[in-house]
Amino acid sequence: MTPTRRVVTGRDAASAGMMMLAVNLACAAIGAGIGALVGLLTPLLLAGFGVGFFVGIAVVANRFRTL
Repeated sequence: MTPTRRVVTGRDAASAGMMMLAVNLACAAIGAGIGALVGLLTPLLLAGFGVGFFVGIAVVANRFRTL
């Protein structure tokens, strides 16, 4: 017998979006912090934002794998 898949609700979608946004902003903040220390604030902020996008996708995909 195969297990039935759970129905995706709006709450799941909202939590996935907020999780992705939080990870993205955290990575951008880390990049900005390192950039402020070495004098390259804007480039490392943008790099952290770009890295955070892909890390956020990985975190959300891992968290909601069972859906």
